[in-house]
Amino acid sequence: MSTNPCVRGRVTGNSLAADPRSLNRLFGGGEELLPLWIAEPYVDLAEGIVEAVEARVSTSWYGYETRPREDIEAFWAWMYKRHEWDGSGLPTSVSPSVGTSIGVLIEQLTDPGQGVILQPPVFTDFKPLVTAADRTVIRSPLILSDDGYRIDFDDLSTKAAAPATRLLILCNPHNPVGRMWTADELARVAVICAEHDVFVLADEIHADLALTPFKFTPFATVVGDSGVSWAATHGPIKTFGLAGVCDTLLVTDDEKIRDLFRSKSSQLHLSRNNVFGMAAFQAAYRTGGEWLNDLLKLVATNVELLQDRLPGGIDLIAPEATYLAWLDLRQLNMEVPELADWLSASAHLALSPGHWFGREGAGFARMTIAAPTEQIADAVDRLTQAVAGI
Repeated sequence: MSTNPCVRGRVTGNSLAADPRSLNRLFGGGEELLPLWIAEPYVDLAEGIVEAVEARVSTSWYGYETRPREDIEAFWAWMYKRHEWDGSGLPTSVSPSVGTSIGVLIEQLTDPGQGVILQPPVFTDFKPLVTAADRTVIRSPLILSDDGYRIDFDDLSTKAAAPATRLLILCNPHNPVGRMWTADELARVAVICAEHDVFVLADEIHADLALTPFKFTPFATVVGDSGVSWAATHGPIKTFGLAGVCDTLLVTDDEKIRDLFRSKSSQLHLSRNNVFGMAAFQAAYRTGGEWLNDLLKLVATNVELLQDRLPGGIDLIAPEATYLAWLDLRQLNMEVPELADWLSASAHLALSPGHWFGREGAGFARMTIAAPTEQIADAVDRLTQAVAGI
């Protein structure tokens, strides 16, 4: 994997992260901004993926194409090799995006007004998916202690017990705080939700991004005889930086859930294939192992840099997974608007302000660190200079 500073060209080119309109709308613009806010790798793609897409382009035929069975087989071979999860017998469906899967299942499994549990601070798109469907967001915030973030199981049990609560969106691993939930934690979630007949929709799109020594545990493997109903989202988009081309997957153990999802997908034509996406999808899982190993080493190096060089007043919540750094800036004693302005105007950084992820994120910021170490060092220098100027 290249760590050449010229890789920054991908960030300052046509990517959403550096789109001038997005930067101006969200951060006030400015050519001097270093954009590290989108959750994707800011490095060269795996060569096998690029070669596969280029080979598909060279055929000069881009019409309708049936998705080959080998796509799903490649995913399950990958999951077994990387995570020792043999789920090849589980009903697995193609979905355009994680948001599509969540949005469809919210509508299929709940009624208007019913409750969907979120665990903030959490991925920004979950709440709009719930509210757009005229469902009620039920907040069960994570607890931040000296040992990092933990699930508030007492609160989760109380919220799940409410008659109108029908579904939990579980972020595993958790975006933005970087927790890799343990098997014991996930098993407790399964028992609580089974007891109260709450469906668990596990967003596991960051599954491959476990940082040493942590290990990804699929929610499916802890269900046991709890009786909980569940589905999980997967796919190569976050691991390999393919959100602009590849589809995702929806996995479950319930054929009825699979049929509900596929019925809605057929109704809305959500299953139309993209020939370049299919080429990238299979190539990622067939050839991307060493590339991912290098990416995780780069992220680990960048975590160490942040731990060693962040200025006083800014702390890193040590990540266990993902390539997202959750920065604690509460010691700077700034209100939400002031902090957001300070990050862009004084530190010249385009980061995701913590309050985007819920009120519990106020005083924090999320920074993508799947980027050349030179860029992360630049970001730290900018923060250091900005803190010195307070």
